Amino acid sequence: MRFKLRQMEVFRAVMLTGSMSAAARLLNISQPAISRLVAYTEQTLGLTLFERSGGKLVPTMEAQMLVSEVEKLFEEARHVDELARELAKRPGGTLTIAASPSLALGFMPPVIAGFLVAHPQVHVRYHTTLLADMVRELIGRQANLAISVLPLEDPGIICDPLAEGSMVCVAPASHVIAAQKSISLEQIGPYPLVMYDRAIPFGRLIGRAFETASIVPRIVMEIPRAELAIAMVRAGIGLAIVDEFAVAGGMAPDLISIPIVEPIGITLSLLQSRYGPPQSQNARAFIELLKSRLKRRKSTS
Repeated sequence: MRFKLRQMEVFRAVMLTGSMSAAARLLNISQPAISRLVAYTEQTLGLTLFERSGGKLVPTMEAQMLVSEVEKLFEEARHVDELARELAKRPGGTLTIAASPSLALGFMPPVIAGFLVAHPQVHVRYHTTLLADMVRELIGRQANLAISVLPLEDPGIICDPLAEGSMVCVAPASHVIAAQKSISLEQIGPYPLVMYDRAIPFGRLIGRAFETASIVPRIVMEIPRAELAIAMVRAGIGLAIVDEFAVAGGMAPDLISIPIVEPIGITLSLLQSRYGPPQSQNARAFIELLKSRLKRRKSTS
């Protein structure tokens, strides 16, 4: 490797501070040592990283391109350092879970809370991510497992369907349709609709349902995530169609969800890397709890 980690550290320090002397203070080494290492780095890489102008260092275009990649590496290094500290503090280990944004507020919190009650020694990392990024995160080991509201087909991913669900219509409780026990796409059609962007799977799924029903919806706004759609409905912008898991934890009292007549099916799925290490005891325990919660949810619905 021509660009070694120590060289990257010094290069990054100079880029952050803007001078050799400030970089030396940051790294607690001498300025001549910084200067020598920068010169050696430029020589080994065959690149000019800094122009000297009026006693100041001016990063070249190549330096600007390199530093963005070096920052990514240092961010990963910080993550590894944090993980090492957590492992030392938490004998039960760490479990990193990713989930679709629509599961973030209603569905996942009680599941994670139940897991932590049963396994208080485990440190949980939880974040939301879009379906398009789940493969990268799982294969890159940024997450041990992911919960998606749609199945995912990828050779590097094991997809385990957990539960079937459907889309629902979210409306203000004061809306003219609020008294209906169900609503058709045709009935939704005339009203302003907050719609998922067609570039994401949900948008395509709902779009196909409207096309099949020969309905042209009155789309007034496009959003990428369910919680944004619900917020826009509450603001009075229009109706929205979201998955039933997005409203699993209930909504504000001034909003309601109405089942849609046409079946717009979704599949809650567990995703794991095919190339990762063997499933940990923590992951197995979480999956067992998740399946138990879903089974209980089905029996009470």
